[in-house]
Amino acid sequence: MGKDAKFMQAAIDDALKGIRKGNGPFGAAITKNWKLVAVAHNTVMQDHDPTCHAEMNAIRKACRKLGTNNLDGCVIYSTAEPCPMCFAAIHWARISKVVYGCTAEDAAKIGFDDVRFYDIMRGKSKDTIANQRAYRGACIKLFEAWVKKPTHELY
Repeated sequence: MGKDAKFMQAAIDDALKGIRKGNGPFGAAITKNWKLVAVAHNTVMQDHDPTCHAEMNAIRKACRKLGTNNLDGCVIYSTAEPCPMCFAAIHWARISKVVYGCTAEDAAKIGFDDVRFYDIMRGKSKDTIANQRAYRGACIKLFEAWVKKPTHELY
């Protein structure tokens, strides 16, 4: 079994744990320098939290374990193509590579249809959430406080 297969198998095994707990059939594993850093499964149903996708849970675990929010040099193995939320989080975390098994179309066939979100992102849908900017003056003060903070206190 090659290294990629070994890490994808870790994601698959954890996804099976999630299914047994009543969660979706998704798992993710994160590696750095060919060492397993974190593995997680989807816990949306158990945690009553729509952000608890396998990739999000794995990113949280990896960041805690490595003591950083920057996962540059890491690879994430996901049992399915990351949804738009997870795709964005993978980029925010600076993960260097994504390896995935099933496609978004495969997931849609069993009821996990993210096409709506892809369509919104691509401007193909008028299905949006009301968006209003307010209280900019008060909120800009947060940015000003951030900029004034000494660099050594930022991290």
